Amino acid sequence: QAQLVESGGGLVQAGDSLRLSCTAPPRTFGWYTTGWFRQAPGKEREFVAAIARSGHVAYNEDIVKGRFTISKDNAKNRMNLQMSSLQPEDTAVYYCGAAQPGSPARQSSSYEHWGQGTQVTVSS
Repeated sequence: QAQLVESGGGLVQAGDSLRLSCTAPPRTFGWYTTGWFRQAPGKEREFVAAIARSGHVAYNEDIVKGRFTISKDNAKNRMNLQMSSLQPEDTAVYYCGAAQPGSPARQSSSYEHWGQGTQVTVSS
């Protein structure tokens, strides 16, 4: 069973950058489709980005707008989300998740495993 652990969140100012990381047991990122979601207070969890085991990536362009980059290193059992030009509306808990390959990556219901989340707070 995949156990995912996020790190890298924090308090930053508008315009700053952060890199979130998600670590998992060996072979997780080589098998599952893995992705990042976020959830702000009072809102539903929303898709941010995903990367398939092939390396194919998908983004929620309404959120990302060219500012975020998802990547993974299978050998290091790690997936990253590099975020730049952060804005207060990016404030949320960010979660990494793992879904069976071929399942709809943009739907949270596809994800079988989740991390505990890491808080990102962007001040204006």
